[in-house]
Amino acid sequence: MSELHARIAGIGRYLPDNVVTNDDLAKIVDTNDEWIRERTGIATRRIEEDPEKGAAYMAAEAARVAIDRSGFAPEEIDTVILSTATPDRFLPSTACDTQAILGLPNAMALDLTAACSGWLYGLTMGEGMIASGRSKATLVVATEKMSGIVDWTDRATCVLFGDGAGAVVLAPANGDGTGIVSSFHCSDGNLGELLWRPAGGNICPMTPQTLENRDHLLKMNGREIFKSAVRSMAQACDEALSRAGMTGEDVDLLVPHQANIRIIQATAKYAGIPMEKVYVNVDRYGNMSSASIPVALDEALEDGSIQPGMRVLAPTFGAGLTWGAVVLQF
Repeated sequence: MSELHARIAGIGRYLPDNVVTNDDLAKIVDTNDEWIRERTGIATRRIEEDPEKGAAYMAAEAARVAIDRSGFAPEEIDTVILSTATPDRFLPSTACDTQAILGLPNAMALDLTAACSGWLYGLTMGEGMIASGRSKATLVVATEKMSGIVDWTDRATCVLFGDGAGAVVLAPANGDGTGIVSSFHCSDGNLGELLWRPAGGNICPMTPQTLENRDHLLKMNGREIFKSAVRSMAQACDEALSRAGMTGEDVDLLVPHQANIRIIQATAKYAGIPMEKVYVNVDRYGNMSSASIPVALDEALEDGSIQPGMRVLAPTFGAGLTWGAVVLQF
């Protein structure tokens, strides 16, 4: 194993209190609990009802826990990397809004957009900041208010997503073998329109017509996304494990992006990891985009699914298309 540069010093999550069941959704779209469970594995999801509690609010709630657990004071956090596909506004960045809420006076702050892969992308960027010596304490946050961009008239997509945030504080590795072991990331912009929001930018600004067509909301080609996700997450697992000098047999726990139980099962099968060694919470939270992996890691640490010394593989896939994986030693 090569020298480790960065470790997770603290981790935290935020989940809205409001639980929306499949039966609740059946009241607004033509669907039912059996249909949703069979195709996605999802039973409930968290939806933030308060319009004043946006992406920055959720990010700050998760980050406070991570910072407190890290042992760093707020003024010692020198970098904030924030992943979101659901910013509260286009300018300024959600990262800067989060910095202001938290009171981090000495931090540079920036947003990162890589959809569901964003937190893993941010984790690797943060590792680079630590390894270069330019950062001593990097906050990497993923925050997603997916309920704000979902088309609640589209039964194929509105059942999939939930709201939430997860955060870690990265610090220099301390020589005990814990930290980020390896990572792999890739993307293919040629497939961007498989999962996208057609309107709202410079090329297709919002107009009465685009609003009427609901083109400012999420659109997805589910069949093609499924095939691309399975193929890309398999590649990501292979590459990250190879770079770590490991195989699937060396993995103690698989913590994948929580998009769909069928994708999770296919990824585990390809990696040669039995489902009893896979952490799953998509049934309770749905797809929280880039927040899904940090939330799952925090839960797994809290409930004892991750113990000291365990090796964790975390693969992801998202719009862009983007994908990747990291290997973590706890």
